[in-house]
Amino acid sequence: MNATGKESRHVSVFIDRPVEDVYAYAADPANWPAWAHGLGRSIEKIDGQWVAESSPMGRVLIAFAPGNKLGVLDHDVTLPSGKTIYNPVRVIADGTGSEVVFTLRRQPEMSDADFRRDADMVAADLTRLKELMETA
Repeated sequence: MNATGKESRHVSVFIDRPVEDVYAYAADPANWPAWAHGLGRSIEKIDGQWVAESSPMGRVLIAFAPGNKLGVLDHDVTLPSGKTIYNPVRVIADGTGSEVVFTLRRQPEMSDADFRRDADMVAADLTRLKELMETA
């Protein structure tokens, strides 16, 4: 177990759609329940904050980066405990397609198995995004 939490894993997927299309879809929080099951299967804006009610972590608050032309989809997830986790995500042009890169940061209390499980959940979310974008 890495007790310091100073470890990151980059999880990515290639999507055969233009970067503008992927970013526009992924940047809309209303679309996240269709592909980002790691955050939950429902999300709504309540009193100006995005709230995921059915997250595996319980009710969480999500603050998304403002829309931008750089492909930045960073978001902070505030857990029921009050702890906030920063999640860097980028949509990068790759020829006529896109690569979506999620930087998973290991939390200090995470075991190796928990870190692997989180990476697998992120990979599954990105795979769903790829499937949605390539069949749309």
